[in-house]
Amino acid sequence: MPRWKELPDSLDQRVRQLVVQLRRLKDRSGLSLTSLAARTDYSRSSWERCLNGKALPPRHAVEQLARITGTEPTRLLVLYEVAEEAWRRRTAPAADAEDDTPVPAGPRQGAEERDGPRPGVSRPVAAAAVVAAALAGLCAGWLTAAPGGGADDGTATGDAAGAPTAQPGSGGGATSARHGPGRYVFEPGKTYPCPVRRSGGALAAGYSTTRTAVLAGPGWDVVEAQCLLKHRRIDPGTVDGIYGQRTIAAVTRLQKEAGLPADGIVGPHTWRVLRG
Repeated sequence: MPRWKELPDSLDQRVRQLVVQLRRLKDRSGLSLTSLAARTDYSRSSWERCLNGKALPPRHAVEQLARITGTEPTRLLVLYEVAEEAWRRRTAPAADAEDDTPVPAGPRQGAEERDGPRPGVSRPVAAAAVVAAALAGLCAGWLTAAPGGGADDGTATGDAAGAPTAQPGSGGGATSARHGPGRYVFEPGKTYPCPVRRSGGALAAGYSTTRTAVLAGPGWDVVEAQCLLKHRRIDPGTVDGIYGQRTIAAVTRLQKEAGLPADGIVGPHTWRVLRG
């Protein structure tokens, strides 16, 4: 198994999550970078830049890696949408600079590679709208559980989970009558109280009962995780349902303490620790 270079400290945590997952897929496949280039539309040097955090891999490259490794792509694409948005914001001030996003190498010509971008290729102007729409669709489905509509594992969330009443003005801006009032909608400056209690042998804050959701986009599952982190005295930042860098850092710390892979991704194993 190759010894990967350390990812840059300046790399956004959301991009780091994606790169870590892509590295794992590549390692498990046993493919070299040369073999990976031969089986995809991207050159060896393009894959090397992407897997070392120097460039964001195109969505098509992520889909191709999932396909050739036999991986269900949904989770990867959720991570990609979040990473793409973070990358876009980081590079926004340099929007007029030349785009170094890897592009397909075109028809195969033996081992020949095309490392540079094609003239005139640039990021879509509407990238932010596409990301927002993709996340909204995913959050409405398996990624984020809407209270009253059932969690990803078929259990109730929000009010249906018996959440206690929140007093108007409490919790630094949570003014709703109950936790999780309907579909999650982000409101700048709004935070939620965290009355964590043990129910049925598991810790719960009343926003979601999921034990399997993979966190990426905003939602009640994120609020629940933030509250459980706070209960464990690991600061997730503002309890607002946004899976930002402070929350990712808190998850990474929890995973290290629990002996789990410290990738900052909340899945079934991390939920087990959070609710334990």
